Amino acid sequence: MTAKRSAGILLFRRRGPEGDDVEVLLGHMGGPLWAARDERAWSVPKGEYDSTEESAEEAARREFEEEIGLPPPVGRYLPLGEVRQRNGKIVTAWAVQGDLDPELMVPGTFTMEWPRSSGRIQEFPELDRVRWWGLDQARDKVVAAQVTFLDRLTELLGAARG
Repeated sequence: MTAKRSAGILLFRRRGPEGDDVEVLLGHMGGPLWAARDERAWSVPKGEYDSTEESAEEAARREFEEEIGLPPPVGRYLPLGEVRQRNGKIVTAWAVQGDLDPELMVPGTFTMEWPRSSGRIQEFPELDRVRWWGLDQARDKVVAAQVTFLDRLTELLGAARG
């Protein structure tokens, strides 16, 4: 069986007088399974795609808009590579510098049976909120495998300054 694939965009912005403080936009996963969780319950805005129908970068742009309800950022897409999450899913991500007001988010939705085995189908937001986090805080919030994306972004930004 082939692993499921997802693609996403890690939006980042620079803050502070020298632009040394970097913040990243993460989304809190929606639905009842994540509602009471905060640590390791945040993610790069991303979604699944079929690699025979679109490229990972095309999927990342499409999924950003579907998950957040706003157009994907304009700018230089910096490849952050792939990670394999604990569930086996392979996630590919790009970092893009930009800004976004979290209040403008209009999340996409999904349906699932809830409560389980109830026969009742309910609709939930893919992401119930997005928020800007400093890199240190983001490392504690994002799902474990995606910490690698934060590390790779830090390396890329450090190399760009040096």
